[in-house]
Amino acid sequence: MKIKFNIGNKVKIGIALVLLFFVIAFSERQYGDVTVKDVVIKIENIRENHFIDEQDIVQLMQLDYANLKGANLNRLSLKEIENRIKTDRFIKSAQLYSDVKGNLVVKATLRRPVARIVRADGPDAYIGEDGTIMPVSEKYTSRVVLISGSYVRQFFLVDNILKHDDGHELMAMLQTIRNDDFWRAQVAQLDIDSKGRIFIIPQVGNQTIEFGRADKLETKLRKLKIFYKEILPQMGWNKYKRISLEFDGQIVAE
Repeated sequence: MKIKFNIGNKVKIGIALVLLFFVIAFSERQYGDVTVKDVVIKIENIRENHFIDEQDIVQLMQLDYANLKGANLNRLSLKEIENRIKTDRFIKSAQLYSDVKGNLVVKATLRRPVARIVRADGPDAYIGEDGTIMPVSEKYTSRVVLISGSYVRQFFLVDNILKHDDGHELMAMLQTIRNDDFWRAQVAQLDIDSKGRIFIIPQVGNQTIEFGRADKLETKLRKLKIFYKEILPQMGWNKYKRISLEFDGQIVAE
């Protein structure tokens, strides 16, 4: 019995592994010797909101920005700087990396607001697309649906409304309004009473819409759209002062 060993293939594999090791080692050494040529700040979603600008990012980094140029990239704790930037609630994510030109790239993605909480007993706040409670800004005001009423004070007990019992249903309603051209143009404000019942204040017309709790969302909105498109054009936009969607299978209008 003859046993053959393919020595040639084994040698080739060994040489390839050795070369790969040297390439990795060389790359790590090169990366460690990289100095920062310049700092490039990229802000995603800046066209949709202007809560944060480049100067704000620089302040959040908490570094001597002027001395960053020429600094050894390997001595910078990029993860720590990312965490500093993310402490601002307007910022959804942050990423730092070096590009092929030797620039330190700071990429920050902003949260988009879907609603603004208004109240008489404290400062207003925004609700971000992921439910995060964000402060208002003197730099920019976002045109989003307003939320008012005694119930909203509960949202300030958490940093994200999804942690609240009714948070998921309310976020689903806000996202539906935001993503639908018809509802975005029609709904101006949601007033929520102490029992969590929602009253819609429309952009057009003097009526108050008793929506109830933020459940059965699709069914209620379908009934309301029928009312807007088939009944109000015939009867007049100011014919009714009160519209209720709380009863199954019917719309009550007075």
